[in-house]
Amino acid sequence: MEKLILKMQKLTQNLWWTWKPEVRTIFRDLDLDLYHKAHRNPMSVLKQITPEQLEKRAADVDVPARVDRALRQLQEYLTAPTTWGLTHAGAMRSRPIAYFCMEFGIHESLPIYSGGLGILAGDHLKSASDLGVPLVGVGLLYHEGYTSQVLNADFWQQDVVEPFDIADLPLVPAVDRFGEPVHVSVEMSGRLVHAAVLEVKVGRIRLILLDTRVKQNDPKDVALAARLYGGDQRMRIEQELLLGVGGTRALRALGINASVFHLNEGHSAFSLLERARYRVQMDGMTPQQALQEVASATVFTTHTPVDAGHDRFPADLAAEHLLPLAEGLRLPLDEVMGLGRVNPHDHGSPFLPTVLALKLSRRANGVSALHGVVSRKMWNHLYPGLREEAVPIGHVTNGVHLPTWLATEMNHLYESHLGVDYQSSLTRPATWSRITSVSSAEIWETKQVLKARTIRFIRERSAQTRARLGLPEIEPAPLDPEALTIGFARRFVPYKRPDLLFSDLDRLDRLVNHPERPVNLIFSGRAHPADNTGKGLIQKVAKILEDPRFRHRIVFVENYNIHVGRILYQGIDAWLNNPQRPLEACGTSGMKVVLNGGLHISVRDGWWAESYDGDNGFAIGTGEIHADQSVQDHRDAEDLFRLLEDEVVPLYYENRNAAGVPRCWVERMKNSIRTLAWRFNADRMVQDYVEHLYLPAAIGNSCQMPPA
Repeated sequence: MEKLILKMQKLTQNLWWTWKPEVRTIFRDLDLDLYHKAHRNPMSVLKQITPEQLEKRAADVDVPARVDRALRQLQEYLTAPTTWGLTHAGAMRSRPIAYFCMEFGIHESLPIYSGGLGILAGDHLKSASDLGVPLVGVGLLYHEGYTSQVLNADFWQQDVVEPFDIADLPLVPAVDRFGEPVHVSVEMSGRLVHAAVLEVKVGRIRLILLDTRVKQNDPKDVALAARLYGGDQRMRIEQELLLGVGGTRALRALGINASVFHLNEGHSAFSLLERARYRVQMDGMTPQQALQEVASATVFTTHTPVDAGHDRFPADLAAEHLLPLAEGLRLPLDEVMGLGRVNPHDHGSPFLPTVLALKLSRRANGVSALHGVVSRKMWNHLYPGLREEAVPIGHVTNGVHLPTWLATEMNHLYESHLGVDYQSSLTRPATWSRITSVSSAEIWETKQVLKARTIRFIRERSAQTRARLGLPEIEPAPLDPEALTIGFARRFVPYKRPDLLFSDLDRLDRLVNHPERPVNLIFSGRAHPADNTGKGLIQKVAKILEDPRFRHRIVFVENYNIHVGRILYQGIDAWLNNPQRPLEACGTSGMKVVLNGGLHISVRDGWWAESYDGDNGFAIGTGEIHADQSVQDHRDAEDLFRLLEDEVVPLYYENRNAAGVPRCWVERMKNSIRTLAWRFNADRMVQDYVEHLYLPAAIGNSCQMPPA
């Protein structure tokens, strides 16, 4: 038994298991209740299960053979003689890409993410691993995690510390070439903040995380990286300095000489100044030479067209924290400050890390074709003399990591009809064209299994919430398993308009309670802990759902995270996305739904603007925008109701064969998978970054930097 435990422990030391359901089920089969109590973390399960229970269950569910098989597969994965990355990015093996992000959503048991940015970063690492692209992730270890969402009796979001134990994660000290643990320090406002450097393996990828829980720090500095996006603006700028400056120093101390720095959003922009400072100090470069060289090897991705989504630090706060970097660069402080100002000569204006990143990155991109257009317009003023279309901001449309989000049942269907090795050719249209020959009955039956599981989960979660709040149990249980089920889950902010369908409650009543064609609606999502407007939207939706007309048809699910999202994406029939165009930079949740056979219903924004073809989902509106947002909201609400009433609902319920399969609906499911799956997966996304951004940046060029 001791030997088995050692093997199982070895299996938990690489987060490869997070996208391998056959590995996760080994630990789930030991004790299902414990598995969920432990946040589906195999390492935590192993620590909590008794030796007697382990011995008994190991024999009952054939654990030894399954563990041996998983270890063999992991070893083969890690030592594969050839990969896409070795073929197309082999020159980066000795000098990998350094991928900086403020958050990484790898798995719900590692709560160092809050939403879409972190989930995207996690998917990027996983696909880079699968493809064999040489890449190192750099982030912060938030030892108190993010927060869990709990609604109070008035349906107001409460933010409580996420319950997780750092000791239950496969984190190890990162060591230098002498085998010594690496520590870094960063100058901040007259003091040094220290951090230990830890790492975790994500398949073939190293994820480097900075941890402020070191004895050299006073309690205030330990708390600096305790929680993601915690505290005030001072804490925020210091977190970003720790990530950008500390992360760069950590790579240097580890002997990782990156060829390209990919800054995923502006939070890590201070890395640019640190890298230039080092070249000035160590290699005798002039400040301008150093800044030019840094820019040529940097890729910057911006993720939001919402102006408020870009950090703005008061001039005095930024100056206080940038002084050490300015001195190291041998530049006047005001000149360094100007690199982060929209107008470098407006000395009292705020400092924007996004502006710093755009000015000091040779290659910048948005995350969808439309977002690229919006970003060029948004930042045109940083490039005087350039036409809007000539602004050097391109786009790489996001994608999602298929193995992470795909239901096991759908994977089996794909393996049966697309080929057992279909995941090795995800980005080829020919791979997915075979879906057209699959029996409609088989796809429909698979989807019904997933839908039943999702509804069962939602009912249980809803019942738990109501019991905690002292609300009466809903009888019969909400959500009709036979009804069309539409999901809406994302961050609750006004521009995403989670309450659009609630603009006409009588019409909504007629829609969801139609006697022959009922509709289920499932809502989920969080607001930022400091966003009372977003919390008010959650409260509004949750209170409306107490209306007796909606209790059996519409549910709000607490604590939207990777686990809840995965269950929703896999089981719903259709996914609703109705933001104010063009404020959705991309929106990847709908991609996850498509991979699992659901249909997307969306405003022509983000990725949907470049993917909807008339037969692979549904579009709200024409894409035209009224100058008055209130008029546009009314127009979109009307169009959404009309779309649901006249197209979506009839397609789901009509033209059914003798077995009850809605033939036209399933044909649209097939069209959706065939036209979208090959384009909107993270393998294609990472390949695009390698071919169009990483390789050119690694080679470098002599183009001039954008004006400061």
